[in-house]
Amino acid sequence: MLQAQTYDKHSSIHDEATAAKLGFKGAAIEGPTHFSQFAPLGAALWGKRWFEEGCLSAHYRNMVVEGEKVRAFMAKPADDPNLVAIWAQKEDGTEVLKGTASVGSKHGPTALEQRLATLPPLERPVILHDVKVGMKLKRHPVRMAIDQNMGALYPFSLREKLAKITEPSPWYDPDRAEGSPFNRAIIPFEMISVLGYYSSQGDRLPSRGPAVGLFADQEIRLIKGPLFVGEPYEVEREVVALSGSRRTESVWMRANFYAPGSNDVLATMLLNSATLIDSYARYAEDRAALWPE
Repeated sequence: MLQAQTYDKHSSIHDEATAAKLGFKGAAIEGPTHFSQFAPLGAALWGKRWFEEGCLSAHYRNMVVEGEKVRAFMAKPADDPNLVAIWAQKEDGTEVLKGTASVGSKHGPTALEQRLATLPPLERPVILHDVKVGMKLKRHPVRMAIDQNMGALYPFSLREKLAKITEPSPWYDPDRAEGSPFNRAIIPFEMISVLGYYSSQGDRLPSRGPAVGLFADQEIRLIKGPLFVGEPYEVEREVVALSGSRRTESVWMRANFYAPGSNDVLATMLLNSATLIDSYARYAEDRAALWPE
């Protein structure tokens, strides 16, 4: 559903030609797509509470392309009744993601809380040279109606997503949600990611480009959920960390979701967006200028 996605006036890694140019075997399925696979597992463990204060925290390990089968796993509670391990794998056993699922606030650290605590800082940044921890993007209004196209980053509607979603539920559909515990349609976990980045291209960080990025880590946490289809919200995003690898420069951003005019946080999303160094044409030139030997 993201083959037509564009940002920085170019195609994304979800486009076949772009993915092939960067050495990938095919166009990537977006990571949070797999979050829907965990919804029935979380509901089996924690019931209605899962949709009110559930959290999925995951490190993406290997990309998935269209047509590949993925199975999601959630461990049974052991020492901590409110936090369990999760993982997903392909038919051949290849690990797709791993992390934690939790409910409420009384539990140990989530997978990404642990990961952030041990990450070394980004040294000699080039693409993210002008991005600093603590930078905030202005709060802006967002909404997800059932037939609303979600823009260049997500060129489809919730109704179109529900026609293809991995784990369908009548609770997500305004035409069928009257029998849900909430008496109205709720936004699926994976679409909270879409809501958090709706209209974000109009207010960007000062990173260098054009360059191609991908999701490397993601956590979606409901605090006073669920979030509802058609309901107005406000989102504010802040840089909370910078990290990197041999192939990437990464910015970690936390998005807070609010009711309009309120400072009461309803949900949060932590996202590590990793930019591929090889996709930035001026990388070597800029590095030599910024960090002369």
